[in-house]
Amino acid sequence: MLVLAIDTSTPAVTAGLVALDGDALESRGDRVTVDPRAHGELITPHALEAVKAAGATLRDLDAIVCGVGPGPFTGLRAGMATAASLAHALGIPAHPVCSLDAIAADVAPGEAPFLVLTDARRREVYWAAYAADGSRADGPHVQRPADLETTIKVAAGDGALLYADALGVQPIEPRFPSPLGLVKAAREDFQSEPAPLTPLYLRRPDAVEPAARKKVTTP
Repeated sequence: MLVLAIDTSTPAVTAGLVALDGDALESRGDRVTVDPRAHGELITPHALEAVKAAGATLRDLDAIVCGVGPGPFTGLRAGMATAASLAHALGIPAHPVCSLDAIAADVAPGEAPFLVLTDARRREVYWAAYAADGSRADGPHVQRPADLETTIKVAAGDGALLYADALGVQPIEPRFPSPLGLVKAAREDFQSEPAPLTPLYLRRPDAVEPAARKKVTTP
């Protein structure tokens, strides 16, 4: 099956086509731009270019996988809206996946547990803890690095690079979710009905409803 993978939960605008044959995964084409201000502008062109680079068309797709965060509000919505629109138009399922799980799926196999941390802005990180086999053991959470108490010494994700000293961890690859990682994290769900595309925001938005305008009266 051919799966289009999309993620806009981090500064990376990510789209790629992955071929799935049993347990074998093959990347057929991807487009990634690291620009935290370009999610809405680039995600659809990236998706179309990735499909074209693979020598396929949208009609060839069997499913879509979309990272649902945790991530910032505006960026996350861009990717999820694109995934939902394409899935609806093509009549194919769109499977949600925790973006931290997608990063964890690309961590090289080892014998020790690890963290995945991404930048949550406001001097905070989104994070989750994983066992050595890559299964999630805790999280996802949003927290200040100084308040994160852990004995784990290695961490993937761009948040690990930003706050390595504060956390006392050794950063490891990858920094961002990849199309292959997204599909790896979601493939066990391909045989069942997809869950709703529900964003993992983890905290309230910065924007607030404007206060009621003061009434202007004439004497």
